[in-house]
Amino acid sequence: MQRLAWGLIGGGQGSQIGPLHRIAAAVDGRFVLAAGALDADPERGRDFAISLGIDEDRAYGNWREMLERESARQDRVDLVTVATPNALHCEITTAFLDAGFHVLCEKPMTMDLAEADAVVDAAARSEALCAVNYGYTGYPLVRQMRAMVRKGDLGAVRVIVAEFAHGFHADAAEADNPRIRWRYDPALAGQSAVFSDAGIHALHMACFVAGQNPVRLSADLVTAVAGRELEDDAAITLRLEDGATCRLWTSAVAVGRVHGLTLQVFGEKGGMRWEQERPNQLHWTPLNGRTQVIERGDPDLYPEAEQASRITIGHAEGLPAAFANLYRDLAEVIQARRDGREPSPGTLDLIPGVIDGHVSVAAVEAAVESARGGGRWVDVARPHHNAVGVQGRT
Repeated sequence: MQRLAWGLIGGGQGSQIGPLHRIAAAVDGRFVLAAGALDADPERGRDFAISLGIDEDRAYGNWREMLERESARQDRVDLVTVATPNALHCEITTAFLDAGFHVLCEKPMTMDLAEADAVVDAAARSEALCAVNYGYTGYPLVRQMRAMVRKGDLGAVRVIVAEFAHGFHADAAEADNPRIRWRYDPALAGQSAVFSDAGIHALHMACFVAGQNPVRLSADLVTAVAGRELEDDAAITLRLEDGATCRLWTSAVAVGRVHGLTLQVFGEKGGMRWEQERPNQLHWTPLNGRTQVIERGDPDLYPEAEQASRITIGHAEGLPAAFANLYRDLAEVIQARRDGREPSPGTLDLIPGVIDGHVSVAAVEAAVESARGGGRWVDVARPHHNAVGVQGRT
């Protein structure tokens, strides 16, 4: 099988997210890292790209150079991952979509709703795919939860409790640390800090599992560490489109919490609970029944979960493997388009797309408006039209 050419923008030396993408894209042998503009410093970016095995003539100094030169190549990259700071997501993603490149954009997709609308517009006029990296939905048991909801195991979903809370920004003495400070700078992070950075993962996971998007919300955003311009703790109640309620808490000052991404879903016929720090177990309690532990790798999982499991039961499986499932799904869809065939059943529906990215940004904007109004209920904006292809639930 011929490997697809992959290009990376951002994610350079010292980046937290860059190694995850490189590992995930390589796991199944479907992609080869062929081009990159990896750093804001052109020379440092080129040197690091070459050290990773990228040919010198495809180690670019910036994304504009990469776009121009890759567009002129017969063997141009098949997928571009945008792993830059948030403020650059919209400009880069729309430029590559308009040039016909498939794009995987890091979250949040954009800084604000106007930019999110621009990316939806670009995706709608392009024949290329636009995906957003909500990689936690690649975990096998998250896909099991989604399948259980779809199969009716829970009946109608009533309440979802979603959390993404850590304590790594709780020390006021660290407030001026550059690695922390930028997250609370509106010029770099946008209109929200912890909700936009962490909470939208919990929100997207809730929507992914329940199959419902938010229609309105009420938010309380708190700045616990003095001097920060943006929130470091948030509590949000969301009403979803098919009647479920989502209670979402996200925090960067929750001392004692390490990663803290958890999801609980309660329906008419049962409830379930999953924690990202213990990803191999899903706790399932049928109505009036005993709690059961579903193990990743169990022989009776639904196909969506079984296909996402990479190693035998009882062994740890973590975030790179979850990201790798997203890259494998993208490779399948891109290759199917090249071959003129349909992708494997269900693959398209598992990829977070531009509509999912828009939902998250719209929820952030609504939460900021709600909090400024003392927690009043605010409608969550919908895209003004539906994009095509792998673009998320509409």
